[in-house]
Amino acid sequence: MAPSGSCNVKRGCKRVLYWIPVLFIALIVAWSYFAYVVQLCLVSIEDTWEKAIYLMVYHVIFIMFIWAYWQTIFTKPMNPLREFCLSYSDKELLEREDRGESQQEILRRIAKELPIYTRTNSGAIRFCDRCQLLKPDRCHHCSVCDKCILKMDHHCPWVNNCVGFSNYKSFMLFLAYSLLYCLFITATDLQYFIKFWMAGGKAHFRLKEYLNGFPDSQAKFHILFLFFSASMFSVSLSSLFIYHCWLVFKNRSTLEAVRAPVFRHGTDKNGFSLGSSKNLRQVFGDEFKYWPFPIFSSLGDGCSFPTCLVNADPEQPSSPNSYNPGQKSNADGCHFSFKPMRESQSRLLSSTASWIESEIAADDKNGANNPLMTSENEG
Repeated sequence: MAPSGSCNVKRGCKRVLYWIPVLFIALIVAWSYFAYVVQLCLVSIEDTWEKAIYLMVYHVIFIMFIWAYWQTIFTKPMNPLREFCLSYSDKELLEREDRGESQQEILRRIAKELPIYTRTNSGAIRFCDRCQLLKPDRCHHCSVCDKCILKMDHHCPWVNNCVGFSNYKSFMLFLAYSLLYCLFITATDLQYFIKFWMAGGKAHFRLKEYLNGFPDSQAKFHILFLFFSASMFSVSLSSLFIYHCWLVFKNRSTLEAVRAPVFRHGTDKNGFSLGSSKNLRQVFGDEFKYWPFPIFSSLGDGCSFPTCLVNADPEQPSSPNSYNPGQKSNADGCHFSFKPMRESQSRLLSSTASWIESEIAADDKNGANNPLMTSENEG
């Protein structure tokens, strides 16, 4: 009982520590709300119309920012469907075999019934020993969450959550609205920051008033630190937001940008790219009216993704590692049933059957002339 109790205490302490960055952000946001609404708008700004416009625009951005941040934190990451998990008999069979080629043969047999196209660097089936499942394309195991996450981008300590297929849109909107929040504060606070700075430079600021706690002096100091903090966060957030916009237009995750996905024909960093417009719609969806709101509207089910390797796209430039249609498909005529999707969601995702038909037709044409087919069937 002692060891288990000790482990529970350690896990509890880790959970508390993981929430410290989120608490820090919450405190910063709460202080910025007080500094901007109370000290700047209500105390420092005298013009009624200016005050009303600033407060109205500020609260719209603030609500969207908090909404997106909340969704990113509390949206549970999606895990692979049960079809990717090993059955009890397959687990026993895998445990009886020695580590090596015999286990890979078992995994390859199971993978033939699943829409899996990526491999490890050595060309093996991607398998998670911890979760006992075959990893879908773009799925990775998070050591912090201790589970496999669909289309995992990274584990973000500032939201205490994994950023993946289920909440990547919310994360992008969180970056966008937080950047807009900081830029708006910086822009509207600038003129009052300059007034305070110039007054201080001309020795018009009276230290005794500040020491006595006069409201106008307190407001000046809040305005000063509000401008510095908002401008500083704007710089860091803009670089992070631009980087993730680049990832969206390239249809890559942070992990895939660091290490390109490996397909059966080799490594291809552009394997999942369908062209900028389709890549954007994969994250935000087909319906533009839902784009500004942190609600799930991404296309697909997170377990399979269309690729330029099996679905030719005129927007995608040809790659030196382009897919050879003569390669044999892992599906081999088997159909994989997905959860029902809306028509708008499934538009970019071709069904497994269409993938199979195109590859079978190519097999009939190229057949034995393709040496890759022989190597894959044997290995």
